[in-house]
Amino acid sequence: MIKRFSYALAGIVAAMALVPAAASAAEGHAEIARQHWSFSGFTGQFDKAQLQRGFQVYQQICSNCHSLKRVAFRNLVQPGGPEFPEASVKALAHDWPNKITDGPNDQGKMFERPALLSDPILGPYKNDQEARASQNGALPPDLSLMARARAVERDPPWYIHPFLMLGDILNSYQEGGGDYIYALMTGFSDPPAGFHLVDGKYYNHAFPGHQISMPPPLSDGAVSYQDGTPDTVQNYAHDVAAFLSWTADPSLDQRKRIGWQVMLYLLVTTVLLYIGKRRIWSAIKH
Repeated sequence: MIKRFSYALAGIVAAMALVPAAASAAEGHAEIARQHWSFSGFTGQFDKAQLQRGFQVYQQICSNCHSLKRVAFRNLVQPGGPEFPEASVKALAHDWPNKITDGPNDQGKMFERPALLSDPILGPYKNDQEARASQNGALPPDLSLMARARAVERDPPWYIHPFLMLGDILNSYQEGGGDYIYALMTGFSDPPAGFHLVDGKYYNHAFPGHQISMPPPLSDGAVSYQDGTPDTVQNYAHDVAAFLSWTADPSLDQRKRIGWQVMLYLLVTTVLLYIGKRRIWSAIKH
């Protein structure tokens, strides 16, 4: 019932916003489609296999420039995430090419060592200055919270916003970051006629301003999946977007389970309180 109502509400909002949306598109705002995610809605949960594929894309493609400083290797083992075997993650951390700076040692010197399960997943650069020098002035951001730092941009008139917010609440929509990352990964193309592209930039439909310093990172066949999933840009983008949604909210599965338990607890408590009230006050004449 709620879903049908939300769909009807979305249709009304879409009809009301038709002309403003067209004007917004003309002004250069990217239209980003909503994707299907296993973790969407009130009951959605992360797909472990998809998270494992997403980490594979990050490891082989994204980690060449980007870090995950707020994610430790041990998080890859914990329930609710990719849930890789602990022994495999220990070996992965030990062989990770970006070593941990530790120390000082007995001689007062800093030194580098292989990563442990408790260490963060570092990128290839020691600091922002080194990153900018290697990327022609552009700074590759840390991706740990990217799915929460980005969202789908909507610019309707002010009187449309309450309806959009109500629709998002009824649908429990909180996957805007994943939708944006997917659109960004698949949004590279040649610029349209008349578009002035700055030297060293790449045209991307989803990126604000449509000019981005990052070259297209994905191509068909760049990553070989072992589970039979087709090796396409769309699948890579969908999997890595899901993985980055997990890094930004690793407790999502647990939070939703606790939420339903709390709802059940409140329901039972309400029933017991009502029965208790009826029992206590039934003997009192009014």
